Amino acid sequence: MFIETERTPNPATLMFRPGRSVTDGATADFATPEAAEASPLAAALFALGDVERVFFAADFISVTKAEGSADWMDLKTQVLGVLVDHFSSGAPLYTTKAAGPAINDDPEDAEIVAQINELIDTRIRPQVAGDGGDIVYRGFNKGTVFLEMQGACSGCPSSTATLKMGIESLLKYYVPEVTDVRAI
Repeated sequence: MFIETERTPNPATLMFRPGRSVTDGATADFATPEAAEASPLAAALFALGDVERVFFAADFISVTKAEGSADWMDLKTQVLGVLVDHFSSGAPLYTTKAAGPAINDDPEDAEIVAQINELIDTRIRPQVAGDGGDIVYRGFNKGTVFLEMQGACSGCPSSTATLKMGIESLLKYYVPEVTDVRAI
């Protein structure tokens, strides 16, 4: 099995492309070893000890190494071993599915929320996925859009600039009701 690796804008994160589907199109972000218990693969990656975050997308896996841990040269080999073992074994990606946080948008904002989600899905997520991450809608309240940055985007040095200069500008331009965008 050949797995390609790619750097991301976040120097602590590498993207691994196994050349096959990872998920059914949904994404999953594991920020703690406890959250990773829902996935044998995520749990195995956290068990390496130097892994701080694991992110699954349709065709890639992003792994973020812990601050002050071994350099990528050593950790990359270990991660590749875990990935090859997992995909070769045919083990399931998940044993349980964690429920996402509840979103309590005002029903009167349904049209605005639909516009926001369409822009996120068609213009923002594809760009962010190319960098090894994802941006997930978490709410809209009084002009403010709340987004969760996942994978390589979480903790990336350029994430604030991306959020404010890129995403916020785009949403404000197409959805005048948007006045602010915040990461949660």
